[in-house]
Amino acid sequence: MEFMKKTEDTILTLKEKEGVPFLSFPILEKTGLVSQAFSTRLGGVSKGDFATMNFSFTRGDNREDVLENYRRMAAALGVDMNRMVLTWQTHTTNVRSVTAEDEGKGVVRDRDYRDVDGLITDIPGITLVTFFADCVPLYFLDPVHRAIGLSHSGWRGTVKRMGQVTADAMKEAFGSRPEDIIACVGPSICKDCYEVGAEVAEEFCGAFDETYHNAILLKKPDGKYQLDLWKANEIVLTEAGIKKENLAVTNICTYCNPELLFSHRRSAERRGNLCAFLSLKEKQI
Repeated sequence: MEFMKKTEDTILTLKEKEGVPFLSFPILEKTGLVSQAFSTRLGGVSKGDFATMNFSFTRGDNREDVLENYRRMAAALGVDMNRMVLTWQTHTTNVRSVTAEDEGKGVVRDRDYRDVDGLITDIPGITLVTFFADCVPLYFLDPVHRAIGLSHSGWRGTVKRMGQVTADAMKEAFGSRPEDIIACVGPSICKDCYEVGAEVAEEFCGAFDETYHNAILLKKPDGKYQLDLWKANEIVLTEAGIKKENLAVTNICTYCNPELLFSHRRSAERRGNLCAFLSLKEKQI
């Protein structure tokens, strides 16, 4: 199994545990503080358009198959499925501070919240989970205060600076300082594959300094634009105070890897969902 990458840099590595392949960030892994993954399409039991590792309960897949996929990923990461907490994503910049009372919500318990696109916690053993099929996953680790965040940032979230909002939420809840945070921009659609209309381009021009416009947007002869969500989120995170040496930006595109990753732009509704997973490890005594 090999991913098509936009550069030769090793931003993510492919791992396999308990028969489940997943992508991992070395920059997070080397801290020894977290369990983390970005899922692939492989290693699960879902069938048809959802084959095989689909994590969405709401797209028409068999519920027991989806639960088995969660069990398998939990085993691969060495975490407790019953302590996973899921977002309810609607392209907001709402961030929920997850407590022990939230454990299992979205997997084994109903969620009593909605319109939540970001999660933060400082409780070891709770696994934060967010959903993707082209939008941008944002991972956050504060190794000083031992706190984490995980957010979903599509084009709307990026315009509204979800990365900044999440870092601010961690500062308010846990005292996190942006200069201490390690942040990652996860697998998502690349600039070459992401065409948008003038109205979306105008939103980005209004939200970002003019000096960045050429880096984020490439105008085509037909009046459409190629949008670089990777670069836009990198700018948001560095402007939020994340140090460049503490920032990893994906070079793996969801659209470019149809055999390994789900892509909404490629498959529309005939697909499953990928997930990002992030959990603080228990302190070693």
